[in-house]
Amino acid sequence: MLSILLYRLPALVVVLGPRHNILQLLDDWSDDSFQFVRLRVPRIFAVLIIAFILTRLLKVVSRHLGDLSKRQGLPSAMRSQQLRTLSSVIYSVGVAVILFLAAMQILPLLGINMGPLLASAGIAGLAIGFGAQTLVKDFINGFLILVENQYDIGDTVRIAGVQGVVEAMTLRRTVLRDDNGAIHNVPSSAIVIVSNLTRDWTQVPMHVSVAYGADTDRVIRLLEEVGEEIANDPKYADMIVAKSEVPGIDKVSGAEVDYLMLLKTKPGAQYAVSRELRRRIKASFEKNGVEPGNPNRVYVGDAPKSS
Repeated sequence: MLSILLYRLPALVVVLGPRHNILQLLDDWSDDSFQFVRLRVPRIFAVLIIAFILTRLLKVVSRHLGDLSKRQGLPSAMRSQQLRTLSSVIYSVGVAVILFLAAMQILPLLGINMGPLLASAGIAGLAIGFGAQTLVKDFINGFLILVENQYDIGDTVRIAGVQGVVEAMTLRRTVLRDDNGAIHNVPSSAIVIVSNLTRDWTQVPMHVSVAYGADTDRVIRLLEEVGEEIANDPKYADMIVAKSEVPGIDKVSGAEVDYLMLLKTKPGAQYAVSRELRRRIKASFEKNGVEPGNPNRVYVGDAPKSS
């Protein structure tokens, strides 16, 4: 409409001219207005209606995330806050995108040339894209980690070659504290594989070294008795989620034999249980005269490699 008025503006000089020129001008304006209302106004209304529907759908999604953050089943208050923040970010960014696309459709219908504007925006967007591509990747990957609940505050994880306890997490980064107390800031874009060591349960692989001449069946029976004993101890019963297993001999090396014992515990309880298990195995072997391997060792984790 604005371009139509500007186009007809020079004709205003005929106001002082013959009367039929004025009537012709008014008639042309009337025709142009009718064409605008008949052809372009419906398209403008259609764009506005579609934008309104998309905005309402986006509101439903963000409200669903907000309701999810209020559930009591979430593992931490920090995650609830993150979900609320994520909901707000999704709604704000989504509305901005919808309004931008709607404006791109409506402005040409009003006679405004979008070519120079789009060219300038394209150049600026290209420059920003090259400079912020890592940042964008951080936010996208962080969004997926948060939505999929791959780990949470307090979990022990191994990401980007670093292992530690998750102390903080945002869309852009994850903060880990390792066993030495060092803080590691891991960008979300660097997280490719996530190994969560404290989700649901943790398995303690106990390797017990015994002298080669010890009776195999007797050693296995003693290990099973120790596993049953610690599982029935009220102090440790709540930490253990499954009955211990003794698959048997794991390795024979020279004058010693390694026996494997497996025990599943709750996340974070594996250290206390493994220490007590080692103590009880040592006491049981001493009581029953089982000779340890050489050197005398009972260890947790992967068996050391032979030199």
